[in-house]
Amino acid sequence: QVQLVDSGGGLVQAGGSLRLSCAASGRIFSIRSMGWFRQSPGKEREFVAALTWSGGSTQYADSMEGRFTISRDNAKNIVYLQVHALRPEDTAVYYCAARTLDVLSRSASGYMYWGQGTQVTVSS
Repeated sequence: QVQLVDSGGGLVQAGGSLRLSCAASGRIFSIRSMGWFRQSPGKEREFVAALTWSGGSTQYADSMEGRFTISRDNAKNIVYLQVHALRPEDTAVYYCAARTLDVLSRSASGYMYWGQGTQVTVSS
């Protein structure tokens, strides 16, 4: 089993920045790629970014690229999501997720393990 703990959310003004973290523990050797998703009340879970552990390949949702950056610290088993120029529409619960395939995926169904989520609220 893999456990993911995501953190770093908070209340920020529009235009501000946050750095979200996701710490993996347990059978982390099975993890091959990671992703970040977000979900607002009444909306479906939305893909944000993904990353492969070994190759460092990344993929972003079109609306996220340029403002969102996914990165990892392989030694510490931590994945980060840096967010800049936040907008009110970025308000959501952000979740990190892990999968056992070394292939990037935009689909939430492709991820086996999930963090508890961290709330990001962007004020006008």
